[in-house]
Amino acid sequence: MARAVDRVYSHIRDGIIDGTYGPGARLGEVEIAELTEASRTPVREALRQLEMEGLVEVLPHRGARVCAWTAEDLEEIYDLRMTLEAMAAERAASRIAGKDIDRLEELSGLMEDAASGPRPQLDLVAQLNDEFHAIVRAAAASSRLTTMLGAVIQLPLVLRTFHRYSPADLERSGAHHRDLIAALRAGDAVWADSVMRSHVRAAKHVLLQSLPDGPGPAAADHVDDDERGR
Repeated sequence: MARAVDRVYSHIRDGIIDGTYGPGARLGEVEIAELTEASRTPVREALRQLEMEGLVEVLPHRGARVCAWTAEDLEEIYDLRMTLEAMAAERAASRIAGKDIDRLEELSGLMEDAASGPRPQLDLVAQLNDEFHAIVRAAAASSRLTTMLGAVIQLPLVLRTFHRYSPADLERSGAHHRDLIAALRAGDAVWADSVMRSHVRAAKHVLLQSLPDGPGPAAADHVDDDERGR
């Protein structure tokens, strides 16, 4: 049962991230059960898990569909993420191991390499960035904080945030990572909190500025295949 739920969860989540299931798309239990060769019970469980993560909404008598976010939704989610990620960075400053800081240093360099050149590898940047922030969250050593962050950290993947970054935005993001590493090496909780707040606030600004006509549904913003670097 657990394996079936994991299989269905991965199918739906991957489909949301790669655009197979776009914003507002209906997620029929029967169709997904057939596609994943599972019963409807693990499909329901996977949908509940994705609902908790903020990727899916389940409506009474209407079934499940992929969330479609407005600019107001996105601003609220990023404000929550800023507070929670900053708290994680603050806690991590006094708890993170030296080997984990070394890995953050390595990841920072890899991200800078992937972001450079005429055709940056933005999917790789996003993957490395996820690992970077996951290390900081893990070092915070707070299961409650990790659970709460689970509901807001999926969004940048779905909206392909790094594909909206200009070269200057990418450079600033890399500088934030370097500053955070320095704060963690120094064990300075206040510094780490401040850098993380700036980092997430800058990401929010880029995302909101990239929406068509400023406000309006985030679902209306689609990135061409050429822009995705695929």
